[in-house]
Amino acid sequence: MAEAPYKDASLPIEARVSDLLSRMTIQEKIGQMAQIDRSVASPEVIRDLGIGSVLNGGESAPAPGATPTMWADMIDGFQEVAMSTRLGIPIFYGTDAVHGHNNIVGATIFPHNIGLGAARDEDLMVRIGRATALEILATGVPFPFSPCIAVSRDPRWGRCYESYSEDTETVRSMAKIILGLQGFPPTDHTSGYPFVAEGGRYVMGCAKHYTGDGGTEEGVDEHNTVASYEDLYRIHMLPYIDAMAMGVSSVMVSFSSWNGVKMHAHRFLLTEILKQEMSFQGMLITDWEGVDRITDPPGLNYTDCLKAVINAGMDMIMIPFKYERFFTAMNYLISSDQILISRIDDAVTRILRVKFISGLFERPMADRSLFDMFGHKKHKELAREAVRKSLVLLKNGKGDEKMLPLNKNAPKILVAGSHAHNIGYQCGGWTITWQGSSGNTTEGTTILEGIKKAVSKQTQVVFEESPDEKFLRENSDFSYAIVVVGELPYAEFLGDSKELRLAVDGEETIKTVCSKVKCLVIIVSGRPVVIEPYVDMMEALVAAWLPGSEAGNGIAEVIFGDFDFHGKLSRTWFRRVDQLPMNFGDPHYDPLYPFGFGLQMNISSL
Repeated sequence: MAEAPYKDASLPIEARVSDLLSRMTIQEKIGQMAQIDRSVASPEVIRDLGIGSVLNGGESAPAPGATPTMWADMIDGFQEVAMSTRLGIPIFYGTDAVHGHNNIVGATIFPHNIGLGAARDEDLMVRIGRATALEILATGVPFPFSPCIAVSRDPRWGRCYESYSEDTETVRSMAKIILGLQGFPPTDHTSGYPFVAEGGRYVMGCAKHYTGDGGTEEGVDEHNTVASYEDLYRIHMLPYIDAMAMGVSSVMVSFSSWNGVKMHAHRFLLTEILKQEMSFQGMLITDWEGVDRITDPPGLNYTDCLKAVINAGMDMIMIPFKYERFFTAMNYLISSDQILISRIDDAVTRILRVKFISGLFERPMADRSLFDMFGHKKHKELAREAVRKSLVLLKNGKGDEKMLPLNKNAPKILVAGSHAHNIGYQCGGWTITWQGSSGNTTEGTTILEGIKKAVSKQTQVVFEESPDEKFLRENSDFSYAIVVVGELPYAEFLGDSKELRLAVDGEETIKTVCSKVKCLVIIVSGRPVVIEPYVDMMEALVAAWLPGSEAGNGIAEVIFGDFDFHGKLSRTWFRRVDQLPMNFGDPHYDPLYPFGFGLQMNISSL
């Protein structure tokens, strides 16, 4: 018997999509629209319901400390079940890989987006995307939920560090990471398809969270953005136009609202603008339990909310646990003509299109030949470069006396602060777990370790996390001190903050140490924080953002003068929280450090 046309890789994509769609039952189509969590993705569920996609949440892994092999084995197991179904449609497995393959111990953890925005290096972004794609593919994951191309307009937002900048043009520039994740579209690419380069070395990009998620009132996560359409387009939508021009495969929709209407149910913005006016040919996917979170409290009137979401233009529904309810509601809505078959066919066409273009039908399993790329030395070196380029020098010296670069041959130096020797703190949220955590959560080099490696063998490095005045009286012969303080890890709404203060006695550590010792302060944070009251106390100040696993060596190479500072503020550093929101170009703009600010040491002239 001749093989079905959709299995013939030599045929045009649209011919394959059309053939497969014509063979599918309503139940198989509904199944393709469902994305469920790995914890409920039993072989029976995948097979019997024809599930289209599986994901893991930020707290979900095959086992504590699971290795790349364990992840690949799990995902290949899901894939084998999917491929054994009547039509053999592969799943795509999704994960939040927002700064490297950040769910797996030993992966290269790059700086979070706010730091990459400070680096302002498009070529660096492409290389980071390529490295991330290789590490993800080694574990069988073709679908990372990245990049976030939100334009964060208020640092009180708990996702501020997921945004490259408050400035739309900077975000548009940094979105070039899509080309590293997906590959470069061919120059004659005129079909409007999302594009994933052939050869099995690229993944599907996911631009998120469409749109206006960074513009909510007072920076409250998932809430309301009040703006004219002109301002929404000018500030928040332009990066998505660029993403589509680069062929991004999918767009994840925001939990937030625009002028009181939830984005997940916003037909005008999803269908009329994105799909029709902008001719987006990829798929739209909800965020985590996006249907439930239309209402407050979540989950009310589920069937009506699902109807609104599907009819607005959503293609794939991230359920992730209550899949029975989804299938029951979908069957009812279709049988009662509240959702038309034409809308279902549009959704499934888009999902299948992405699966065919990504090469998933030809290469459904993990590419275990890529195992050596996981945490590869070259990727760690790339992350180290990203750290160096993301650092922003905010202050260097008092008067004409400069403090940086630091003397590697100083007899005795003090390193202090909660963030000096803590991998979890320097990586932040979305690292191994959803909210991130303290301690040796993954492989990497702490800032203290980088300092010890950089200085001469004769230099004595004393680490005291929280030195008090007694300690400093008894140890008064320090040449200088390096104080490393910042925020505790957080993600999303749990990171919303009205105060934006340093954590773990950070302010007290600055006051205690800098009043007694010549002092460099390094801030490890996902956003600007309250620092103005303490700036006069210190000789030098560096914003390191959330620099990731390679922070230690990357930071040391700059502060000791092997490389000069490169970074420029990707967002305004406020004086007081009561100034917020305050962005470059606003009336009454009065920052502590303006957008684009960043000093250099001019080491070439030393």
